[in-house]
Amino acid sequence: MAKEPGLRMETKNETMVLEFVLEGFHVAQHLGKVLFLVHLLVYLASVTGNTLIIAITWTHPHLQTPMYFFLRSFSFCECCFISTVIPKLLSIFLFGDRAIHFTPCIIQAFFFLFIGSTIFFHMAAMSLDRYLAICKPLHYPTIMNPRVCFLLVFFSYVLSFILITGVILKLSWLSYCGSNVIPHFFCDLGSLIHLSSSDTKSLERMAFGVALFVLFTSVITAVFAYSNILISIMRLPCAKDRQKAFSTCSSHLIVLSLMYGSCVFIYVKPKQTSRLESNREAALVNTVVTPLLNPVIYTLRNKQVHQALRNALSRVNLQK
Repeated sequence: MAKEPGLRMETKNETMVLEFVLEGFHVAQHLGKVLFLVHLLVYLASVTGNTLIIAITWTHPHLQTPMYFFLRSFSFCECCFISTVIPKLLSIFLFGDRAIHFTPCIIQAFFFLFIGSTIFFHMAAMSLDRYLAICKPLHYPTIMNPRVCFLLVFFSYVLSFILITGVILKLSWLSYCGSNVIPHFFCDLGSLIHLSSSDTKSLERMAFGVALFVLFTSVITAVFAYSNILISIMRLPCAKDRQKAFSTCSSHLIVLSLMYGSCVFIYVKPKQTSRLESNREAALVNTVVTPLLNPVIYTLRNKQVHQALRNALSRVNLQK
């Protein structure tokens, strides 16, 4: 792989890389301004949509339920997640500023993986919430009380922090003496492992194990929850009741499919260095498209959120 000009530190026997260069997308050389505008609009729409969900579910009295508590926290994570990557990508498109120093690169990798893992644990908690609401309706209010909801969200952050901190600390101890070009549009873990001149086998195994744990803990929880939900829905005697029960979790299923598909493709590979090129497109879906679609999916298919939005707009019009 070619070397790009950048900050390097001379040591006794080797030159240490102090600055990386993000390769980004080759098409950006010709369509930089267009891509900047498109991604800026997507970023603003995503942040605005998720912030709107947070505001509506926080202020509306009929949306103070566990389902919307998890959705509010999930939307906050999505705002943070897209903000770890898109601002730098916009800088690349507009100014061609592809350089990133070693420390900010490691920090970006940490927050990307930390918030991403937290989102998956949130999805597991949301799956359990739907399972209890539909399959155990009589016990639901006592089991999924505010304290339990808070603890589920709290431990999502704590567990993610512990898992990802170990990986990133091990990553930060690697040596980089060769190429400084990251074949990605952000500081991707697999790309950083690939660039290192150190022995990375133990880190690759560790990263693979963490990815398996995070993804499959969430997947197994979702499969357990929705298989039981499907069985319960099919047992309902009335078709209208079946449709109503399924509509409450169909949005969640769509989001699950988008996230699991792209993340399994990127991270659940024993060899992190394989298919780096194709990872870029899958990562773009995960970091840009999914956070944009989440507010649309959750609001378009949710009558309670529709009503809350109408009420909010009515109050604004009355004030005018």
